[in-house]
Amino acid sequence: MRAASRAGLTALQARRIAVAAQGFNQEKPQGPVGRSHLKRLVSRIQVLQMDSVSVAVRAHYAPVFSRLGRYDRTVLDRAAWSHSARSPRLLVEYWAHEAALMAVDDWPLMRWRMRQYTHGRWGNVQPNPALADGIVAAISELGPSTAGRIEDHLAAKPTRGKGTWWNRSDTKWVAEALFAAGVLTTATRVGFARHYDLVENVLPAQVLAREVDDDEAVRELVLRAAGALGVATEADLRDYFRLSAGQAKPAIAALVAAGELESVRVADWGAPAYLPVGQSIPRTCRGTALLCPFDPLIFFRPRVQRLFDFHYRIEIYTPESRRQYGYYVWPFLLDGELVARVDLKADRQRDALHVVGAFAEQGRDRVRVAAALAGELETMASWLGLGGVSLGRRGDLIGELRRSVTA
Repeated sequence: MRAASRAGLTALQARRIAVAAQGFNQEKPQGPVGRSHLKRLVSRIQVLQMDSVSVAVRAHYAPVFSRLGRYDRTVLDRAAWSHSARSPRLLVEYWAHEAALMAVDDWPLMRWRMRQYTHGRWGNVQPNPALADGIVAAISELGPSTAGRIEDHLAAKPTRGKGTWWNRSDTKWVAEALFAAGVLTTATRVGFARHYDLVENVLPAQVLAREVDDDEAVRELVLRAAGALGVATEADLRDYFRLSAGQAKPAIAALVAAGELESVRVADWGAPAYLPVGQSIPRTCRGTALLCPFDPLIFFRPRVQRLFDFHYRIEIYTPESRRQYGYYVWPFLLDGELVARVDLKADRQRDALHVVGAFAEQGRDRVRVAAALAGELETMASWLGLGGVSLGRRGDLIGELRRSVTA
């Protein structure tokens, strides 16, 4: 590797930096993936975005697989939703990008956002202090609880005066408002159901006691985003932790003035870019992986277009007849380039990872792409405990893939 030059970067150099920053240039562990691997990965990419869609595998599990290979998902489960003296909780849920898992130690960096939620709107309901107090009291009495259990507990309480003092349909919204405000967090999940608990029952006292100035917290988040992205525009840096322009711009200026970030031109980007001082440029393109739609490398779509010349949109909410590629499409990274996309489904009835459709990017060598993709699909099927890979009929890559997938 060599250091980036202030004279500017080519588009290829920027892409190499970005892919390496996300950990794709690292060799995957030869042995079992453990807690230490997960901790290093999160310190690099910062967030594991969560999503309720489970057609293939839930989103927060996928980036770990994409970078570290097959691993026992209970390693992540224990890091996020259990705690013991021997194995303290490593991750906590919060609105760090969208809903995401982040390092427990980073909780104080989000207090400014918690205060915004405290004084802002409560989802689809008006602020209801009485219901909020009731939810906190219910959890204090019950321990970690789902919204449904809280509702049942409150429903059994006597009403205050005439009529009810709360609406059952509001309970989930207010619990989520308390989650956003940092009053509640997730103690554990069963299936994907969140069990709320008071933050002080879940996070270490020393983490809760640590105070970080709001401006300092935002600067640190921008610096973390810069490290995770490698090279980035102001819009890229802002999106990673969903900062406002009013927050991001002065933070970037302060970090440049402090010698922690430097401004650099990237060919064809059309906007100034920033990178950590001393950032190296990989000499070769590396990184091969299937990327779920919410992977940190690709969750900001304008950056995907700029970095890879790859137009990507998730089509879950598009009517089936109007979908171009499919319901839950995974881009395929091969040697640091996005070369194909596959619509995937974990089909338990067929005991197979089902490829509904597979599409090569224009001008790509389909034989080479299919051979590499087949190997990644077979590895993913094994990781998910499926017997193999089955193939549908959609897409210009299906024919070559059929010749490459092990029968």
